[in-house]
Amino acid sequence: MGNLSGGHVEEFVLVGFPTSPPLQLLLFVFFLAIYLLTLLENVLIISTIRLTPSLHRPMYFFLGHLSFLELWYINVTIPRLLGAFLTQDGRVSYVGCMTQLYFFIALACTECVLLAVMAYDRYLAICDPLRYPSLMPSSLATRLAAASWGSGFFSSMMKLLFISRLYYCGPNVINHFFCDISPLLNLTCSDKEQAELVDFLLALVMILLPLVAVISSYAAIIAAILRIPTAQGRHRAFSTCTSHLAVVVIYYSSTLFTYARPRAMYTFNYNKVISVLYTVIVPFLNPAIYCLRNKEVKEAFQKSVLGRCPYPRDVPD
Repeated sequence: MGNLSGGHVEEFVLVGFPTSPPLQLLLFVFFLAIYLLTLLENVLIISTIRLTPSLHRPMYFFLGHLSFLELWYINVTIPRLLGAFLTQDGRVSYVGCMTQLYFFIALACTECVLLAVMAYDRYLAICDPLRYPSLMPSSLATRLAAASWGSGFFSSMMKLLFISRLYYCGPNVINHFFCDISPLLNLTCSDKEQAELVDFLLALVMILLPLVAVISSYAAIIAAILRIPTAQGRHRAFSTCTSHLAVVVIYYSSTLFTYARPRAMYTFNYNKVISVLYTVIVPFLNPAIYCLRNKEVKEAFQKSVLGRCPYPRDVPD
């Protein structure tokens, strides 16, 4: 088989979105606008959280990590796509493709775990508010965030160990706009069953287990909210987690549709469209959802950036 770390293929060609020149220009402007707006949104959220003492709490600590993750996410996928529109050359080296794949998987897995951690934080804040400061101290929040990043990058490393051992002898054309697992598995000349099994098992662990944790947390949250006697109290309690719930629904609905079954989904060009949803649109929507649905973030943002709102009160979760 020769060199199993790369075989005869030294580079791959990313097809991207082959269309007519006018549509190519339209897509380039669209992706560039989304990219710049996403950068701006997430930088503003991170800066607002850092500059506002009343937001130095676990809930916003995790939100800051999520915004940083989204920044990294779009910088893994969009710049190469924009460059392909400009140069009409979607070539990427084998090492570059594997590097992009590693960070993409790592960030996707990290986001799954981080969303579960945020759901657990909301569970503690709503179901046991009096003991929340002692149950979720800053030290625990730091460890949970570190565990989210660590598990994501470790899972990605395990997947890449098996994928990089596959032999690629041609063709080298990837029908996608970035290096993803499914097209690489379809291009290999060697037996890919072991790599597919590892990918499937780790997808179960890194996607479904956090999803179970999210569902369990929100089941307890809903039960606790229904026990609140007043409608105003129920609304106030639920409003603290609506932003996170919206992000979870959008992210998991697109991720489960594509990522859990990479080989089956690759047979459809719709895979690229769905990938745009969770690699481009979701990072763009997340900051907007948190800012629009969270009064404290909006007020803190307006004060720190626009300088025209009263300073938000430090109200405990």
